[in-house]
Amino acid sequence: MLQRVVPGRWAPVIVVLSLLATACGGASSSPPPAAGTAASADPLAPLAADMIGVVVLGDSLTAGLGVLVEESFPSWLQTLFVDEGYHEVEIMNAGVSGDTTAGGLRRIAALLTPEVRVVVVALGANDALRGLSVDDTRRNLTGIIDTCLDAGVSVLLTGMEGPTNLGQDYRTSFREVYSGLAASYAGRIRFVPFLLEGVAGVPALNQADGIHPNPEGAQKIADTIYPTVRDLVDELPVGPITR
Repeated sequence: MLQRVVPGRWAPVIVVLSLLATACGGASSSPPPAAGTAASADPLAPLAADMIGVVVLGDSLTAGLGVLVEESFPSWLQTLFVDEGYHEVEIMNAGVSGDTTAGGLRRIAALLTPEVRVVVVALGANDALRGLSVDDTRRNLTGIIDTCLDAGVSVLLTGMEGPTNLGQDYRTSFREVYSGLAASYAGRIRFVPFLLEGVAGVPALNQADGIHPNPEGAQKIADTIYPTVRDLVDELPVGPITR
């Protein structure tokens, strides 16, 4: 599912994601996207030729489970770009609740429309929740990254932590999937070690389930990854790419 960041629309609510991790931090104070500042009114309409599409490929953390779509972290990313004058950038929310890295691999090729220049890979929490093989997670993420790079699309990989109930060995192996890919693709992709840095385990930044970010938590996620996404946009070659 691909959803343009448009005020007033509800995020999909399908499957509750469970994730246990710990960190600490706060949130910044920028307002949510105002009407008319968050891309086109029709989320299915093609972007103008001079627009830069940034796809956020993820699960319920991306989709905005339990909050309005304008309160999801991709919407906060849109606000940050607009606030800094990047009016040509449009964030495209490709979060599907309950999705895994396997699902993301199945979806990624269809998401790489001509206007898409950057993909943020924010998947893996459901792999860990289900105790899926770390080798499968690595293979799926590799496929996603390779598909993007082969299409000339820049990639930000965001790391994820495994739940504590699966044991330290699994958690370590799962974490090393992301750090290992970052090392393997050094110089070719960007990496943020933990998507939920400063949010996971902080009650004030999560909904009542203690799992999914509330609007303030989503804003914190956007604040964490925005500098890296902005750097990728700044480094894009001028003009459209041919696929």
